[in-house]
Amino acid sequence: MTDKNENAMDKLKGKAKEATGKVTGDRRKEAEGKSDQAKAKADDAVGGAADRAKGVKDSLTDDDGR
Repeated sequence: MTDKNENAMDKLKGKAKEATGKVTGDRRKEAEGKSDQAKAKADDAVGGAADRAKGVKDSLTDDDGR
């Protein structure tokens, strides 16, 4: 599974955990869900920045990697 897919799954799990916490009144579980979602969002941002940096590097180097 790719990082984007893993992050999407983590976001979904976080939403489910948050919803479960809200329904049951478990504030800790709700907070954990929000935290899981925030971590997945941050991981997406880091992955996107890495992809952009690789694209810039690739555009500046020739086919031999120089």
